[in-house]
Amino acid sequence: MSRLALSDADKEARDWFFHTTKSLGCDVTVDTMGNVFAVRPGRRRGFPPTCAGSHLDTQPTGGRYDGILGVCAGLEMLKVLHEQKIETHFPVGVVNWTNEEGARFPISMIASGVWAGEIPLEKAHNLKEVGGDGRTMRQELDRIGYLGEKDAHHQAMPLGAHFELHIEQGPRLQAGKKRIGIVHGVQAYRWHTITVQGQDCHTGTTDFANRSDALLTTAKLILHSHRLAVKYDALASTGIIQANPGSTNTVPGRVQFSLDIRAAKDDVLLDLEKHLKTDFDKIIKGNPVNGLNDGLEVIGRPCTIEWTLDAPSRATRFDDGCIDCVRQSAADLLGTECEDLVQEMISGAGTALP
Repeated sequence: MSRLALSDADKEARDWFFHTTKSLGCDVTVDTMGNVFAVRPGRRRGFPPTCAGSHLDTQPTGGRYDGILGVCAGLEMLKVLHEQKIETHFPVGVVNWTNEEGARFPISMIASGVWAGEIPLEKAHNLKEVGGDGRTMRQELDRIGYLGEKDAHHQAMPLGAHFELHIEQGPRLQAGKKRIGIVHGVQAYRWHTITVQGQDCHTGTTDFANRSDALLTTAKLILHSHRLAVKYDALASTGIIQANPGSTNTVPGRVQFSLDIRAAKDDVLLDLEKHLKTDFDKIIKGNPVNGLNDGLEVIGRPCTIEWTLDAPSRATRFDDGCIDCVRQSAADLLGTECEDLVQEMISGAGTALP
């Protein structure tokens, strides 16, 4: 499945969500980041709703359940309440957050981040898409009709609590033959764009000694990020590489690549980043680091490097009361088998919700 944020396909899914929740008796609100809040009133008015929710956008390839499961499960909850004519004490609802994946617009959880007060609205609205025509989030929100009027902020649209049903996206539950993961929080991450500047040159007329090869240097940096992340019990990943000028017989003189680093603790993540920056400065100059130059009799000329921090996210501990709710629900569902079928865990994905 491919349904990138604010695309025509995303608009179709949003329209379906909007009209479906309206038909189930919800008040539906769209904020200035295109977040859609569907709230079913309770007996007592004037209180913030308890919501389930996630997102309907996907990665370029995949995502049949990621996010979508959380929204559809919330809709099923609303449907059952509506069909059984159950009136809750306080309001309940479902939220569809915009661009949670960060695939098309390269900051994940950006709209929930604006709502949480972590990301400025102007920065989010001006964020440009990866590839394409360089359209901004604001332009695309306006184009598909989801540039709402409600302020995208938790003070304007408060929530009493937020729950998200989500697939694990990893192997631990299946490998351990578990059915439910009770998530206590999420690990920290920092997304960077790194630019390596060398010198364009002809592949046939420039020998190795006189090359300042930005792509070869980038390959060393990416490999070293993986090795160093292992040392810190962390993660490092690169998903985007742009090499210029992009010709078969030209040595790339400029490369930009993404670097996503993650760790369970904020201090570990910052220590990893500091170590990476120190070692990267050595690697771009051709200095030996962890055997990266082994077997290379000719090193070539140095490059330069520039780091840009795109999206930081702190490690987050979830509310103990919410965790206990999930734990009790699992016990009610699984009964005496609960202890064998449940795993308490930290999520590897991120969250913008405080």
